Amino acid sequence: MATFGTLSDRLTETFRNLRTKGKLTPADVDGTVREIRRALLDADVALVVVKEFTSKVRERALGDEVNRALNPAQQVVQIVNEELVAILGGQQRRLQFAKNPPTVIMLAGLQGSGKTTFAGKLAKQLEKDGHTPLLVACDLQRPNAVNQLQVVAQQAGAAIYAPQPGNGVGNPVQVAREGVEVARRQQHDVVIIDTAGRLGVDAELMKQAADIRKATDPDEVLFVIDSMIGQDAVNTAKAFQDGVDFTGVVLSKLDGDARGGAALSVASVTGRPIIYASTGEGLDDLEAFHPDRMASRILDLGDILTLIEQAQQAFDEEEAMKVAEKLAKEQFTLEDFLEQLQQMRKMGSMKKMLGMLPGMGQMKQQLDNFDEREIDRTEAIIRSMTPAERTNTKLLNGSRRLRIARGSGMTVTDVNQLVQRFEQAAKMMKTVARGGVPSMPGMGPMGGKPGASAKRGNKQKKSGGSRSGNPAKRAAENAGIASQGPATGSGFGLGGQQQPTAEDLAEIQKLFGKG
Repeated sequence: MATFGTLSDRLTETFRNLRTKGKLTPADVDGTVREIRRALLDADVALVVVKEFTSKVRERALGDEVNRALNPAQQVVQIVNEELVAILGGQQRRLQFAKNPPTVIMLAGLQGSGKTTFAGKLAKQLEKDGHTPLLVACDLQRPNAVNQLQVVAQQAGAAIYAPQPGNGVGNPVQVAREGVEVARRQQHDVVIIDTAGRLGVDAELMKQAADIRKATDPDEVLFVIDSMIGQDAVNTAKAFQDGVDFTGVVLSKLDGDARGGAALSVASVTGRPIIYASTGEGLDDLEAFHPDRMASRILDLGDILTLIEQAQQAFDEEEAMKVAEKLAKEQFTLEDFLEQLQQMRKMGSMKKMLGMLPGMGQMKQQLDNFDEREIDRTEAIIRSMTPAERTNTKLLNGSRRLRIARGSGMTVTDVNQLVQRFEQAAKMMKTVARGGVPSMPGMGPMGGKPGASAKRGNKQKKSGGSRSGNPAKRAAENAGIASQGPATGSGFGLGGQQQPTAEDLAEIQKLFGKG
């Protein structure tokens, strides 16, 4: 997650130095705590939170639980992780719905914090969960705020109540009260009230927000705060807590490149839980906030659970079963693979998904250089094929590959790489789907006899190269084969190099329901 990039790097480096020590002395602990303190202060975490956090870490790190541990460094990492979870709120807290609908959710925050966008994101998520939300436009001060909420509501597919044009016209308290009544009559089970913000905390803002709260008696008051606000986050949160009070916090713009101290300060200082985290501009870029998962991301320990949840939302279970059957029967085609690519798109940014894997913080440069358009190029190649070619890649002779390359704006080399990796991966996945052990290209069967891979490698060398009678086509195809180097079987995309691990293969096997 971009917001915590610098903090994550600093903490990871601190723990890396700690792991070289077999036994920790008080001086080692003090040095580690000093580096953690600097990292947190640089990330704009509130001083009071930093003092409390480092004090607890030092006290626990010097205790018996570390001294008696087989690996003291890992124990310290665990302590830091647990304390991070604590200052982020401890347990996850979900929205609380009213026993008698409608549930009224009021949004509060400074102007530009992302309230209106969050209102649309929340409405869309509630729609997916079977609710019928109604957005109420009570920001009648900011220019075109009502129009913005109307556009967001249309994108989210949610109903909206906006009787006043805004731009300084209308009574927001009256609109809020009427909005709840409209929701009750039209049987909307959730009301989301978008209130006005200001460029700074002032008495007029607080009085208006307090009046809306008094008039509607909301079940939830969510304070939306910009994650890039820095040290001022604590003062702003305290001012809203004293003036309006709120039941939960929403962190917006967590995909930004700021230092993110707000996230580590607000929950601890106000005692109110963080309920949602907004991670992008799209209406689907909203996550339920899990303190333990966020702490794992900060410490570069990954967030596999969120990744799995996103995959479950994006992939159709029935389609997955059909794919598994096709793999087992050797009927998996490029047409099927194209459908899988399109489902992957629903999960969002590939960089974001890869960033949830453990240890990816150490590959920050590779992640930054990852080209999201790689999937577009792969899709362009497949779409340039005829239905028959997608079904049977053996039809792809030199002239067909040249035509596909021109049609997709790619090269023959790119087409060769995609086809070869697809055939290797499909073969490997077919073996796994049947419960067998796949043979890795250039390695032989996993767990097989020594020397088997060397013999296979010699045979592959003899059979390499194009046999086309056309010299130009033969040269183009040979250039494509030569530029690839040894086949890795790492994926379907272009230019992939990393081979799947035994753990990856085990997960694939579980996916297909084979024990």
